[in-house]
Amino acid sequence: MNKLKVGILGGTGMVGQRFVSLLENHPWFEVVSIAASERSAGKTYEEAVGERWKMTTPMPESVKKIIVKNVNNVEEVSKEVDFVFSAVDMTKEEIKAIEEAYAKTETPVVSNNSAHRWTPDVPMVVPEINPEHLAVIEDQKKRLETNRGFIVVKPNCSIQSYTPALHALKEFGPKVVVVTTYQAISGAGKTFKDWPEMVDNVIPYIGGEEEKSEQEPLRIWGKVENGQIVKANTPVITTQCIRVPVSDGHTAAVFVSFDKKPTKEQIIKAWREYKGLPQELDLPSAPKHFIQYLEEDNRPQVKLDKDYENGMGISLGRLREDTVYDYKFVGLSHNTIRGAAGGAVLIAELLKAKGYITSK
Repeated sequence: MNKLKVGILGGTGMVGQRFVSLLENHPWFEVVSIAASERSAGKTYEEAVGERWKMTTPMPESVKKIIVKNVNNVEEVSKEVDFVFSAVDMTKEEIKAIEEAYAKTETPVVSNNSAHRWTPDVPMVVPEINPEHLAVIEDQKKRLETNRGFIVVKPNCSIQSYTPALHALKEFGPKVVVVTTYQAISGAGKTFKDWPEMVDNVIPYIGGEEEKSEQEPLRIWGKVENGQIVKANTPVITTQCIRVPVSDGHTAAVFVSFDKKPTKEQIIKAWREYKGLPQELDLPSAPKHFIQYLEEDNRPQVKLDKDYENGMGISLGRLREDTVYDYKFVGLSHNTIRGAAGGAVLIAELLKAKGYITSK
């Protein structure tokens, strides 16, 4: 099979690097182009990243000699590729404009950025939860006046640790959800080396994160109506988002009440048996088991469980009845794999499987 040619916009940053490492030896996709800011343009990828390579695995040989292009040279980048992943570091308005510019060159854009998450005809997708939202792409193409160019986004990394758990319990009608997330420093694109003040520290504020954590699940659970996505009204979600001294892995402490209170056994069974379209289609990056439930009192733990299913699975534990709400539990997801680049790669695989992305 001929691999689809992929470009990475913002390829020198932390999420861009994660894309590069995840796409090494991918069965369907091959990185042929990397674009970044003007200061990196014209250098080899190896030179442009230099000492800033933040992954634990070495830089793939296949990308080291790629000459980095200026991300603003939209025509030049797009003529080499079948589609692009976007992880650019710009203002929201600049990101919106540049992603639409790429889409208008008939280049599909799978974005890790938040800029288009609330654009009414741009689907924001967790492939196991709301693949049906891809239907809105046809309406988006009409607006953009394209035949094959469009934008799809993935949601915020923080919601992956609890939204799948709640989604698997939809039949019981979750109605009130209280969540505190304990978020890794890689979510800010940092390591301990470049953020020493995070060592032995907890910061009780992450800009914009609480609103995203409360609202984005409702958009994922929304309906496609008249060519746009209308967000759901329930459950009511309230969150606090806290930065903790952990490299990778977002943990969530969750309290939930239901319309129809299930038994503990029903909840665990629903979690363990939950499957989505990626599992049915056996997509290359899809976890075989999306959600695991751990019986031990001291799990899930970041060190032991963040890499479950190559970082693409969700780990849950400590389910017990609560004195104020119906139940409480703890969730964990890998924020830069499932929560960022890996989640976007899975979306691209779904788009290819569904015929939305083809070779130009």
